[in-house]
Amino acid sequence: MSETKSDEGVVRLDPGRIKALRDEIRRHNRLYYVDDNPELPDGSYDRLFQELQALEAEHPELITAESPTQRVGDVPLDAFSQVEHEVPMLSLGNVFTDEDLAEFDRRVRDRLEGVESLEYCAEPKLDGLAISLLYENGKFTRSATRGDGRTGENITQNARTIKSIPLQLHGDDVPAVLEVRGEVYMPKAGFAKMNAELAARDEKTFVNPRNAAAGSLRVLDSRITATRPLTMYCYAVGRVEGGELPEGQFELLQQLKTWGLRVGPEVQKVNGVAGLQAYYRDIGERRESLPYEIDGVVYKVNRFDWQRELGFVSRAPRWATAHKFPAQEEITLLRSVDFQVGRTGALTPTARLEPVFVGGVTVSNATLHNIGEIRRKDVRIGDTVVVRRAGDVIPEVVRAIIERRPVDAVEIELPTECPECGSAVEQPEGEAVARCSGGLVCAAQRKAALQHFASRKALDVEGLGDKLVEQLVEADKVKTPADLFRLTADDYAGMERMGKKSATKLVAALNKAKITTLGRFLFSLGISNVGESTASALAEHFGDLPALSEATEEQLIEVADVGPIVAAHVHAFFAEPRNQQVISDLQALGLEWPVAESTNRGDSLVGKVFVITGTLPDMTRDDAKALIVGQGGKVTGSVSKKTDYLLAGEAAGSKLEKAEALGVEVISANDLLNMLP
Repeated sequence: MSETKSDEGVVRLDPGRIKALRDEIRRHNRLYYVDDNPELPDGSYDRLFQELQALEAEHPELITAESPTQRVGDVPLDAFSQVEHEVPMLSLGNVFTDEDLAEFDRRVRDRLEGVESLEYCAEPKLDGLAISLLYENGKFTRSATRGDGRTGENITQNARTIKSIPLQLHGDDVPAVLEVRGEVYMPKAGFAKMNAELAARDEKTFVNPRNAAAGSLRVLDSRITATRPLTMYCYAVGRVEGGELPEGQFELLQQLKTWGLRVGPEVQKVNGVAGLQAYYRDIGERRESLPYEIDGVVYKVNRFDWQRELGFVSRAPRWATAHKFPAQEEITLLRSVDFQVGRTGALTPTARLEPVFVGGVTVSNATLHNIGEIRRKDVRIGDTVVVRRAGDVIPEVVRAIIERRPVDAVEIELPTECPECGSAVEQPEGEAVARCSGGLVCAAQRKAALQHFASRKALDVEGLGDKLVEQLVEADKVKTPADLFRLTADDYAGMERMGKKSATKLVAALNKAKITTLGRFLFSLGISNVGESTASALAEHFGDLPALSEATEEQLIEVADVGPIVAAHVHAFFAEPRNQQVISDLQALGLEWPVAESTNRGDSLVGKVFVITGTLPDMTRDDAKALIVGQGGKVTGSVSKKTDYLLAGEAAGSKLEKAEALGVEVISANDLLNMLP
C-alpha cells in the first residue's frame, strides 16, 4: 500500500512507496527504450505510472526533477541560452568511395607507424541532430545542441521530455561528471504517424524526419517537444571527471548501456578495410528496412590511446570518418552564376537554378565550390545540370549534361575585380580557389580581418573582443584596422556594454599595441596562408617592411617555409594599393617595430621536433616557440615517436608521462637556452 493509517486514524504516506515506484518505472523504461526488451504489457506499466502520478499529486513537496513523471515540458522560453562546450563537439571528414576509404585507413596506419591492421568501431550515421547530455553524480542536469562545435544552445527543458534520455543513471561506477554525446532522431514510423496527425488537423507537415527532429528539439515550448516521437542513441563522451572509462570506443558504448543510456544496436567491431567495406555494404543493403533514417556509416579507430596519438586536423579527428551513401540527385537548369566573397576573401560561385525538389526540399541555389571546379567540370550557364543534396550539406552542382548543352551556353568567367570592394582577384597557380586581395579594405572580410588583427597572437589588443568588433563594423565606425586607432574613448563608449572606463582602457590597450614586432604585424595583416611561423620567417629574412613589400615571388620563395602558393599570396597582398594605403595609415598613426629583428634565420635546431608543455619559468610558451622556430626547429602539439625533445615546465601532465614512456628526451627552459647559439 502507498498509505497507512496511524492509531489516531490519520492517513500517512508510506515513505518508501514513491521511491520504489520510481525505481521500478526507471527499470521498465530501460528495458523498453534501451534494451528493446519490455517486460510488462502496456496496461501494467500504465497502472504503475498512474499510481506514481497520483501520489505526487497528493504530495507535491516530494516531486523531484529526476522523477519519471517530469517529462511533460515546461512553460515556453523567451530564447535559448548559450552553452560553451568544454570539450568541442567536432565534425567528421567524409569518404565516398572504396578508394577514399582505403586512403583513410592508409593515412591512419602511416601515422601510427608499424600497425598493419586496425580494429575499428563502426555504426550507422543517423540523420538527426547532435546534442550533449551532462550528468552530475548520475543526475541529468543539462543538454545542449552541437551548435558550431564550441558553443551550442541550452535545450535542457526539451531534452527532459525525451523518454529514451534517462534522468538518473544507475550503477556504482558512474563518473561524478559525465558528458555524453549522441544523436536525437525521429523514427520513420513516428514521423509518418505525426505527419498524418498534423495533416488531419490541417497543420503544416514536415518534409523529412531529420527536419522534424531538429525542429521539434529547438522549439521554445518544451510542451510541444513532449508530444513529438523523439528518441536518442549515444555514441561518444566529452567531459569526464571522477571516474574511469574503458580503453576502446566499442567497450565505451557497452559501458554507457550498463548505466542506462541508449546505444545503437548496429554498432560493431570490424578489422581493416575489408571489414569496413563489408559493414558498409551490409548496412547499405538494409538501409530501407532500418527503423530510422541514415545517410552513411561512421568508422572510428577503436583504441583510445591510438585516437589520442592520431589527434585532430582542423576541426575533425584523424581517427574517424563518415562513409556517406550516394547522395540524392536531380536534374535542373543553370540560369546564372553569382560570385560571393567569404570572410576569408574566397570567391565562391553560386549557381542560380530552375527550382527543383531534391533531398526533401526545393532547391534554387547550389554551390559550384570554386572556379577550379567549374573549369574541371566544364559547367556553363544554360546547361542542364545534376544537383545533389545530402542531408544538411549545401546543395551542389555535380556535373553538366553535355549532351543537352544548348548552342548559346555561356562560359563562366572569374571576375577580375572583387564584387564587394573592387580589389584585384588573385588565383595563384596550383590553387583552385580565387580570392580578393583587398584583405584590409574588403567589406566582406572586414569583421574577420579586424578580429584577427586584434587577436592575442597578432597585435593582442586587450578588450577588443569579437562582439565589439561586430558592433563597430555594423555601426560603420570602422572600415580598416587603421580606423581602430582613430576612434576616441568617447567613440568606443558609445558602443553597447562599453562604459567610459572600459573605453579608456581600450584606447590605452590600442596605444600599447602600437609597439610590436614585424613578425606579429605581418601575422596581424591576415595574408592568406601566412601563419605565425611563416610571418616570423618573413620578418627574419627581410628585416623590415619595405624590402618585403617590394620582393618578387622568386625572392619570397627563398624564405624558409614559403612555397610558390604562399609567395603568390604575399606578393598579391602587397601589390594591392589599398592594402599599402592602410599599412601607411597604420604607420602614420604610430605603429612601429624594431628594424631587422634578426639578420638571418638560425639553423642550430633544423630538423628537430619539439613539444612544449607545462608552465615555463621566465618565458611563455609562445616565447619558447619563437626561439625554436627562429633556429629552424619545429613545434608540434602532441608527443610521438617522431618527437626529439619535450620542453617541460611545471604541471607538465600527460605529455610528460608519454614522453618518458616513449623515451623522448625531456628538457627544461634552461636546457633550451643552452642549445641556442
